Amino acid sequence: MKLKINDTVQVIAGKNKGAKGKITKIYKDKNKVVVEKVNMRTKHIKKTREKKGEKITFEAPIDASNVMILCPHCNKRVRISSQELKNGKRDRVCRKCKETLTTEVKGSK
Repeated sequence: MKLKINDTVQVIAGKNKGAKGKITKIYKDKNKVVVEKVNMRTKHIKKTREKKGEKITFEAPIDASNVMILCPHCNKRVRISSQELKNGKRDRVCRKCKETLTTEVKGSK
């Protein structure tokens, strides 16, 4: 899977087709991703003696094949490839504009 957390993606299939959002969670073993504000579900919590019942809305995972990454440089949905950099590391590259898709993760320097 070439997708990473905090990538901006667009849904290309299903009831939320055309919706855009950031990836918040990835399930690599199931090949699914959770995108913020996409595929919202409602869960009913039964009341107990201590708590009253409530409805919770949450983002359900969608299949990774139903999303495409949005290039931050050309702002289009693109396929991505990988390219080896001069320092020996590999980076993801947009196939349309040939720019790198660097996403800064919190806590990294």
